[in-house]
Amino acid sequence: MATTTTTKQQPSGPVLDWAAGHGPVTGALSATTGAFAVATTGATTHMPPGWALAVGAAGALGHTVAGRRARNAGRTLATRAASWLVGAGWTTWAITHGPLTWAALGSLATIGVGIGAAARSTALHEEAREEEAIAAEQRQIAAELSAERRAIAAEWIDRIQRVCSITVRVVGVEKWETGTGYSLDAELPPGGATWNKIAAESARLSADARLPHGCTATASPGIHQGRVIIDVTTVNVLEQERTYPTEYGPLSLHTGIPWGYRTNAEEIRAYLREQCALVVGPTGSGKTNMVHGILAGFSRAEDILTWVIDLNAGSAGLPWVLPALNGEIKTGDGKPVRPGIDWLAGTFEEAVTMLDTAVNVAKQRKMGYQDLLARHNTDLLPISPQVPQIMLVIDEGAEILASPDRQMRKLAEKILEVIRIARAMGIRTVLTALGATGNVLGNLMIRREAKVRVALTGGETEGMDLSKMFPGSRGLRVEQAPYKGSGFMGTPESPAALFKTWRILPNQIRDIIAATSDRHPRLDDLSAKAAGPAYAGRWDTDRTAWMRDHTPNADTIEAGPTEARSGLNLSALRTGQPAEQVSPEEEMLRQFRAQIDAQFATAPDPTTPASDTAPPASGGLNLSALRGEQDSPAQQAALALLLAAGPDGTGASAIARALADEYGTSRQTVVGWLRDWTRQGIAVRVGEGTKARYVHRQHAPEQPPEN
Repeated sequence: MATTTTTKQQPSGPVLDWAAGHGPVTGALSATTGAFAVATTGATTHMPPGWALAVGAAGALGHTVAGRRARNAGRTLATRAASWLVGAGWTTWAITHGPLTWAALGSLATIGVGIGAAARSTALHEEAREEEAIAAEQRQIAAELSAERRAIAAEWIDRIQRVCSITVRVVGVEKWETGTGYSLDAELPPGGATWNKIAAESARLSADARLPHGCTATASPGIHQGRVIIDVTTVNVLEQERTYPTEYGPLSLHTGIPWGYRTNAEEIRAYLREQCALVVGPTGSGKTNMVHGILAGFSRAEDILTWVIDLNAGSAGLPWVLPALNGEIKTGDGKPVRPGIDWLAGTFEEAVTMLDTAVNVAKQRKMGYQDLLARHNTDLLPISPQVPQIMLVIDEGAEILASPDRQMRKLAEKILEVIRIARAMGIRTVLTALGATGNVLGNLMIRREAKVRVALTGGETEGMDLSKMFPGSRGLRVEQAPYKGSGFMGTPESPAALFKTWRILPNQIRDIIAATSDRHPRLDDLSAKAAGPAYAGRWDTDRTAWMRDHTPNADTIEAGPTEARSGLNLSALRTGQPAEQVSPEEEMLRQFRAQIDAQFATAPDPTTPASDTAPPASGGLNLSALRGEQDSPAQQAALALLLAAGPDGTGASAIARALADEYGTSRQTVVGWLRDWTRQGIAVRVGEGTKARYVHRQHAPEQPPEN
């Protein structure tokens, strides 16, 4: 069966829109040609002339009624009615005397010109009349708004005089489009008055205005030093929980990354091309949620690669990595997605590797992109999807900088090096901290480079020194932001003021990963070469095994917390365990202890009931240090590990890692125990610096006799 193809013919010549309305020319032409056609037909068929006059009278009456309903001007109604009657009169005359005479044709042409001129005149009149009506309506609205603004201005002039003892002149009042408040532009009086004096009285002004809780009247610099802008919030948007916007469109480093919204419901953006950022917030203030919001913005950007350091088991970055690594989500065409962040370090060693890589990339970019810098005539590396910026997000990074721990100090030095050398080459950091204290803000590098600052208060007053966090800002009080996720944010472009971050839900993180997978840039070739195998193998199985080890599966959940526990379980030193539940480490300790018991006469366990058996001879190895000399089970387990280490000894980090799953013991706690045991003679410190180890006294080397 043959198939036929229908080809759509393209029209040739001018296209006439018969549905369009008539203008002055086409309207006159339509009227005259219609009248000529009717007259010719009527003369040929001997039609009664009165019919044409009757039709013209009906047309004039219909247009008059329709025009009155449309509220047309009287001139328009008269012109249209006259056109119908004149046309009908000519048609009646032409049917009687014949339309094909020069007199008939000339008079018809004259009538057409007259109809066109009259239609043009009435159209201009209608346009002018409509514009005047609109202008009058706008003048009425402006008058009403002006009256309201004048009332607001007068009210605040009196209030500022009463509270601040300053007489200002309000030159403008602008109501916010969001309907949550308004801004006043005021001129300060001569004599040296500054906007700071009004800003310092923010709380009193808010109380005097009887603003709702959470609403403020804050002052900021105006167009020059003699002007002040006063933002007055009338609706408390901070108490509302708003989820992260579901429009996951592309962003750019140069257009800013949205981090939340102000009290006027407008979003606030962070510009991080040259600036670092510092986010502080105590437990329960919504800091982790904001970190996820920051990562969401970076993930949406087309010219940003995100590297995350979180030594707390990588918890800040795991939701952005695991769904992709485990193949849980795919793109629309079934392809696997890329992780929402480009690199995640959850261990000290991986963090050191990441920071060393960042330093190498910065140095290589300085050498390799000289031609690019010269072409753009700049000393700042032009950031683009081809040469992306690297954003280092370090959870509780400010605490790392202030930590006295030796390992943390090493990490802090590398963080500061990245901050110091990598600004021009497109590597910036976002640090978080638990509080705005002197320890956190004591580092000059942080104060100088982290100009984008966020203080999430959640109503918490301890450790929230806003004067240190936002020096020079006045009138900021923690109690103004008692809601989770709310606080203060200041940038070089926007002074410190109240804001709130969006609530980002776990399912949104997965949606953002899927929506932005093909948007993430690749590390440029020059930087990738400098990063080397450390970067290329960041997602290797052996380097990401710790991510999956912390992910319980269905069998583990059903087994319960006791059976799901992994790692070294030292409870075998105190209570018996079935052989199938003993880990290799526990079995090694058991065998070691059995060998000692078999070779030496050990002391009895004080928890064992007395028996008729005679006590063994004294002088053997006394393992009661595993029990009686220490009070807590964690200390007993730590001392057992120290003893099991033998003459080689061990360190605080190794003991802390072994005890973390069972007891949650930190390295700092183990350091304190080892220090006490050294003073008590239970342990001996061997070596100095990074090679220092602790050895149990049973395995300690012989000390030379004192002279």
